[in-house]
Amino acid sequence: MRNRIEWRDARVAEIRPLAEDVRYLSFDVDGPIPRFEPGSHSNFRVEIDGEAAIRTYTVLPAPEGQIAVGVKLHPQSRGGSRFMWSLEAGQRLRLTVPENRFELNWRAGHYLLLAGGIGITPIYGMAQALVARGASVRLVYAARSRQIMAFADELAALLGDRLSLRDNAQGEHIDLVGEFAALPVEAECYLCGPIGLLEAAKAAWAEAGRPASRLRYEVFGDSGLYPEKTFTVEVLNRDIAVAVRPDQTLLEALLGAGVEMIYDCQRGECGLCAVRVVDRSAAIDHRDVFLSREEKDENTRMCACVSRLAEGRAVIDTGYRGRATRQDGSFPLV
Repeated sequence: MRNRIEWRDARVAEIRPLAEDVRYLSFDVDGPIPRFEPGSHSNFRVEIDGEAAIRTYTVLPAPEGQIAVGVKLHPQSRGGSRFMWSLEAGQRLRLTVPENRFELNWRAGHYLLLAGGIGITPIYGMAQALVARGASVRLVYAARSRQIMAFADELAALLGDRLSLRDNAQGEHIDLVGEFAALPVEAECYLCGPIGLLEAAKAAWAEAGRPASRLRYEVFGDSGLYPEKTFTVEVLNRDIAVAVRPDQTLLEALLGAGVEMIYDCQRGECGLCAVRVVDRSAAIDHRDVFLSREEKDENTRMCACVSRLAEGRAVIDTGYRGRATRQDGSFPLV
């Protein structure tokens, strides 16, 4: 159950670099901020091509009265990261009080934290909280290069030899099988990173015979197995064809074309925006965490808020039946 969303006015307090393509932004927020746990998120009201939109970011540990985030400037940004990077000190905007959908279970005997790229943002706060409580913890952090590892120096000072940095440019990667094999029985793993890392971790975790409930994760929906390309969807029963640009989601394109959609999280978590795929000319790039591995392999549904077609065209069914009639002219009930 999602918490009640509470919007607040805020002002940019500080901007500084965290890594080559990541910025720290803190905001002075009007009114008191309820206490929030690591893994929490805030929504931000941004402006993209003159239109209002909402983007969600993990909140970082911050001074009292502030909300802070780490924002990676994506090369194929849908506009959210470009807007956040354009902010200047003193500028005002609207954001929400943090809510948590990636909570730590404080009862585990040992914690393995795994981060890929910008997935370090929730993991960083978790590491701080666990160390403060004296918990047994290890963190493995991988990225394309050392230059884009935000918080690497802070984590090294915090964790010492309990931190392992894996520089992909040097041929270093996370040994999931080895990491899971070394865990005690009562351990839990918390992971945030691209979809490829998540899928590999889920498979290795299951192969190790570990309980699925002890692997907790979230994934950023702009990471997929294929680069973003323009593709087109034809909407069944609507006589509508919609082109989806590399810098927008299928959900955004459908809404922009006037197609009625039900949606909520816009992070690939709730499944409300899932559409049925009737036909397609290319692979579906599943970027959600809602559909099971089996459902993704069937390729009959996709979450419009994050998943996309690798290229080409697809025919989708959004459930709309307003124009469908029987031969006798009556409307079907479903």
